[in-house]
Amino acid sequence: MKIERLKTDLLIIGGGTAGCYAAITAASNAAENKGAGLKILVVEKANIKRSGCLAAGVNALNAYITEGRTPRDYVEYAKKDADGIVREDLLYSISEKFNEVTAHLEKLGLVILKDKDGKYVTRGNRNIKINGENIKPILAAAVAKAPNVQVLNHVNIFDFSVHDNRIDGAFGFGIENDTFYAIEARAVIVATGGAAGLYRPNNPGFSRHKMWYPPFNTGAGYAMGIRHGAEMTTFEMRFIALRCKDTIAPTGTLAQGVGAKQVNALGEVYETKYGISTSERVYGTVAENLEGRGPCYLRTVGITPEQEESLLKAYLNMAPSQTIRWIENDTPSKANVEIEGTEPYIVGGHTASGYWVDTKRATTIEGLYAAGDVAGGAPQKYVTGALAEGEIAAKSAVEYIESLSALRQAQGPDMQFKVAEHAEATIKEGEIENHIAEIDKFLNNKNGTDTAENLEEAMQAAMDTYAGGIKTGYRYSENQLAVALREIENIESRVSGLHADDLQEVMYIYELKERLTVCKSVIAHLAARHETRWHSFAENTDYPEKDNERFRKYVNSRLENGQIKIILRELTAEGQRNYEHQH
Repeated sequence: MKIERLKTDLLIIGGGTAGCYAAITAASNAAENKGAGLKILVVEKANIKRSGCLAAGVNALNAYITEGRTPRDYVEYAKKDADGIVREDLLYSISEKFNEVTAHLEKLGLVILKDKDGKYVTRGNRNIKINGENIKPILAAAVAKAPNVQVLNHVNIFDFSVHDNRIDGAFGFGIENDTFYAIEARAVIVATGGAAGLYRPNNPGFSRHKMWYPPFNTGAGYAMGIRHGAEMTTFEMRFIALRCKDTIAPTGTLAQGVGAKQVNALGEVYETKYGISTSERVYGTVAENLEGRGPCYLRTVGITPEQEESLLKAYLNMAPSQTIRWIENDTPSKANVEIEGTEPYIVGGHTASGYWVDTKRATTIEGLYAAGDVAGGAPQKYVTGALAEGEIAAKSAVEYIESLSALRQAQGPDMQFKVAEHAEATIKEGEIENHIAEIDKFLNNKNGTDTAENLEEAMQAAMDTYAGGIKTGYRYSENQLAVALREIENIESRVSGLHADDLQEVMYIYELKERLTVCKSVIAHLAARHETRWHSFAENTDYPEKDNERFRKYVNSRLENGQIKIILRELTAEGQRNYEHQH
C-alpha cells in the first residue's frame, strides 16, 4: 500500500447526518470568527452523497417543536419513553435547536410540506412531513460548498491515535486506491453512527442485510472509543424496531399518519393493554404472539382512498419495497399490515446508548467529540437531533482548537509545561508500521479456513441465542449472558487467522472486529443492570421487575487492563441544563 500522511485541524469521522452538519457548522463558525484558514477533513467509508441513515431518504422529521409545544415538552416525552434514564441537559440542548436546524435544511433545498396557510404539515405532536428522498444529497452538496472542507470518500477509519488520553488523529485505508492514511488532527468528531448486525436478523441468508438500521453501520466509532478507554453509557438500552413484516419498513407512518392501531389475529386492540412507549409496543407484539393470539397487525382496513394514496407515496420516500408489496398484493385499505420486531441494535439516536459526553459533546478522551447516533444520553433525537449535535460538537471542537492556538501563542517560561501538554499531533512511524503489518497479515494469510462472513454468522447466532435476540423473545439470563461472552471471545480469538483477497475484504474483517468489541460491551451492560426497566429492550428473566432504588442510574463502562469495568452514575439533577467532565 501507498502511505499518505495528512494533517488537518478538525477531523470528522463519518459523513452521515451529524458528520455533514458538523462540517457545515465548523466551516461557517471558523469563518465568522476570522478563522477562515481552519482545515476540516471529512472521512467517509462510503460516499457522503448517499451514506448513513438518510441514504434512502425519509418522509418526516420526527423531532420538531410544533405549534403550542415547547422544548420542555420534548424533553419530558423522551424522558418518559426511556423511563427516566436520560441526560436532560443533552436533550434540552438539542430540542432547543430542532426548529432552527429545520429552517436551515429548508433553505438548503429540503421540501417541507405546508398547508393552505403556509404552515408546516404536522404528523402527531412532534413531527412534520417532508419530501425527503434527496435529503442526504442536499446535505452533501452543502458540505461541498463549505470553505476549507475536504472530503475523503471510500476511506475506512479503523483506529484512533490516542496518547495520554488525548486524541491526535486516526488511521484508515482507502478501499479503492490501496492507500494507508495516517491522519493527524488537533480535534476529532466521531459521527460514525450506531451498530447493526450484532444479532441474527429477521431475514436470513441472501436477504440478511434487509434490516431496519443501515447494515454498514458496524459500531466502528463505539469500538475505537472502547479500545482506547473512553467511558460509554447505557449499551443495555438496546433498540428494537417495530416494523412491517418481511420488508422491515417503518411503522410510524402507519401509526401516526393514519392512526392505525395494533391488533392481534382476533381483531383485538392490544396496545392499550401493554402501553405505547417504544419498547412496550414491541413487547406487546411479542407477548401476543407467544400467547397464541398472533399474527399481529396494524389495522389499516377501511382507511380512505386519500389516506391509502398518501401511504403509497410516503413509503416510496423511504421504503419502496413496502409500496411494491402493496401494489403486488393487497393494498393497505384491503388488508391489515402484519408487524414484527427486528433484531436489537445499539443506536444513540433512538435510545441512550453511546459515548458518555458532556454538554459540549466532549467525550472522556480529550479532543474527541461525539455527535449523532454514536453519542449517548439523549434518546429520540432522530434527524434534527443529529443535526443539532453535529452543530454543538463542531462549535465545541473549533473552540478547543482555538484554545490550543492561544496556548501556543502564550509560550513564556511559566507556560512551557502547558504547551507541552497540548503539543501538536504526532503519529509515530512505528504505529503506522504496526497497523500496516496487521493488514498485510490478513492479505498474506493463505492458510485461513474461517471467513469473516462465517464468523459474523456465528457471532449473530451466539447473540441471538444467549444475549436476548429474536429467538428468545428478546429475553436473557445471567447464565445465558455468560455463555454469550464465552462464545464471543472464542470467535474473537479466531479473527487473527482470517484471510483477505483485497482491501474490501480487509474492511469486512475490521467490521467484524468492531462488532465483536461492541458485543462484549453490550453483554457487560446487560449483565450489570439487575432489573427489567424496558421490556424487550432489556428483558432480564433473573430480574423481571423494575428496581428504582438501585438502578434508576446510568450504567456506564470503561475498558481497563483488557476488562470492561462497570460504573454506576447517579442521574443528573431534575432540570439540570449542563454537565461537564471532571478530568
